[in-house]
Amino acid sequence: MTTVDRFWRVFAREVQAAVRTRSFLALTLVTGVAIFGVATAGGGPAGGYVPTVVDVLVVVEILVPTLAFAVGYRAMADPIARGELDVMETYPLPTWGYVGGTYAGRAVVLMAVVGVPLAALGVHVAMTAGPETSVFASHRGVDSPLLYLRFLALTLLYGLVSLSLVVLLSVIAGSRSRALVLALAGGLVLTVGGDVAVFAALDGGLLTSDSLGGALAVTPAGAYRGLVFDQVLYVAVPTRSSFVSGWLATTALVGWWVATLAGAAAVAHLR
Repeated sequence: MTTVDRFWRVFAREVQAAVRTRSFLALTLVTGVAIFGVATAGGGPAGGYVPTVVDVLVVVEILVPTLAFAVGYRAMADPIARGELDVMETYPLPTWGYVGGTYAGRAVVLMAVVGVPLAALGVHVAMTAGPETSVFASHRGVDSPLLYLRFLALTLLYGLVSLSLVVLLSVIAGSRSRALVLALAGGLVLTVGGDVAVFAALDGGLLTSDSLGGALAVTPAGAYRGLVFDQVLYVAVPTRSSFVSGWLATTALVGWWVATLAGAAAVAHLR
């Protein structure tokens, strides 16, 4: 069996375990109820795609890291506690392959938990909103399903970045109890820690108002939020422009993704 075959076996094991576990189905349903509830309460679906994004953005920004930690906090902690990494040394599967296969399997689960409810919400908007939302265009002033697809894609990317951080913390923890503690701490840092640190630096004079947007763009949550504003919300508002550089935010998200996955593989190799 080749290294690629063993990678896919680890990947398939993670996906099959999730399919057999009803808790992930329940998590998807709860996510759908929460997102639909917030969107309906704000009247977004009837108003169009962009109003819907405005209504659910804050909830999604908090919910996605929470779901990532629920899906992945035990991803590497349990195998390390069972000694699976030591066993892997006797097989032609490098540590990075085991970590990558585990991450990929959990990522598929997270994409389903997050993506299915959001896709269903988009279909609901298409069925209930006015005819002006059916225009497939991306120029300013037009509400479009393409804008909602951008929101969905950015949200899934944010989920992948969140999960890679979770896997890193799971490797560092090495046990279920420590993984839970680190997951909770990591969730707080990811959702509010970056913003708190940036505004504390602004209040302390370490940052200026001119550099605020750039500082926010390098945090995962700030980069995600900035990209949603830049690529979705302000596209439909002719008089507004984003406070965050799209290129900087994209680079930051991808950088966090690559760095945390590489870190997870490196720490796992050292164990």
